[in-house]
Amino acid sequence: MTITGSDSTGASGIQADARTIAALGGYAVTAITSVTVQTTLGIQEFYDLPGNIVQGQIEAVMNDMQPRVVKIGMVRTREVLDVIVTSLRRYRPEHVIYDPVFRSAQGEVLVERTLVDEILERLLPLCTLVVRPEQQDMHGRANCYASAVAFYLNEGCNETEAQERAGAYVATHFPRTDLHGRSSELYADFLTAISRHLHTNGDVHFYAERLNVSPRYLSQVTRRIAGHSPKAIIDRHIMEAIEKELKSSTRTIQEIAYAYGFSSQAHLTRFFKKYRGMSPTAFRKA
Repeated sequence: MTITGSDSTGASGIQADARTIAALGGYAVTAITSVTVQTTLGIQEFYDLPGNIVQGQIEAVMNDMQPRVVKIGMVRTREVLDVIVTSLRRYRPEHVIYDPVFRSAQGEVLVERTLVDEILERLLPLCTLVVRPEQQDMHGRANCYASAVAFYLNEGCNETEAQERAGAYVATHFPRTDLHGRSSELYADFLTAISRHLHTNGDVHFYAERLNVSPRYLSQVTRRIAGHSPKAIIDRHIMEAIEKELKSSTRTIQEIAYAYGFSSQAHLTRFFKKYRGMSPTAFRKA
């Protein structure tokens, strides 16, 4: 049985546990602790399941199937920790494998420090084996290893043999390159779209719709690659184009304002001052 969170990329969490155990010829029963809104760039949002729902999942499986081995991953709330500790004391599985999940592969903090201390104090004494992730752990690698250890223990191996066989399995079956999304391609498409629609649109939602992604994902991509929000990148391109116009064009500032979708010359002036600290007129004279 695996008790952990859900990873929508499938690279770790409950999905990876079930996949690894199935690949080895086993069958995983599960209890989900948290649902993540996640991409290859990181976690966008969490939904931590209420303790009674986690308890219901564990009880249903334990009452019906009585698994000998329990593998535990992400625990994010004290309420869920209480449920797991109580369940382990009640059902007393033969082996409890704990894969500490405190940070994501991208370095995001997943568990508050105070809860980490409680986990160390209350959960670890009930575990037969703690899996320590490698320092430079690829997304899901420790997850795969812990699941393989759980499988081999369930097959009757002792702890040493289970760890050796799990290590050999991960070395030969875990992907050598981490999961990648289409962020680089999307970023290039975003810049192309800006150059095409610069004169008509400066709205992030407009570009997100054209690229068929959510504004939130587009923001993740631009911040990861360029270190700026989509709006900041759009505005920078508009500013560069307007500056070029002011330097080389004979059009009036009002004409330039209308050409770039501003409602008035005053609107353009406010925008320009925000980024350059001077009016378009002053910039042109300078």
